[in-house]
Amino acid sequence: MKSIRSIINTNLVGKRVLFIFLLSTLVYIFMISVTIPHVTHYAQGMLLLDMMPMGYDFEYVQALFNSLGKSGRQAYLYRQIPVDMVYPFLFAYSYSLVLAYFLKKLNKLEGPFFYFCLLPFIAGLADYAENFGVVVLLTNHPDFSILSVTITRIFSLIKSCITTIFFLVLIWILILVAFKFINKKK
Repeated sequence: MKSIRSIINTNLVGKRVLFIFLLSTLVYIFMISVTIPHVTHYAQGMLLLDMMPMGYDFEYVQALFNSLGKSGRQAYLYRQIPVDMVYPFLFAYSYSLVLAYFLKKLNKLEGPFFYFCLLPFIAGLADYAENFGVVVLLTNHPDFSILSVTITRIFSLIKSCITTIFFLVLIWILILVAFKFINKKK
């Protein structure tokens, strides 16, 4: 915990936080506008596993991978997954800094609120586990197991839940910062 706390505290400079946030956002935009549509093109309208926050089952994964065909599965494995191996780190780092930055504005960073800054790291770890699971599924197609789908789905759900909780906390903190700013102006 101390190492993450010190990394966050060391990097809480407005321009640095903004730069890391913009870099993370650019990678995300690249994924949603280039690599995901490229793979989805092969999927004939089916959603990729990364894009299913409520999870999926064994039959869906089979249908998706069959729909993707060999070229689509290769695009998923060699185009989307490599970019998605960079993004979880950038997401974790940038969003923990963003939250810490605003918590500091509220003088709440040093208390228990700091632990909210760990949520993006937990989501990022779950995203990495999900990605490794997708790699296992893709490389073992069509012989992947129900267990491997279940484990991958669990990490997808953890990622989605933690990310949702994080953004709710972030919105709450941003509202508090806005109120503080408005009250300061009065």
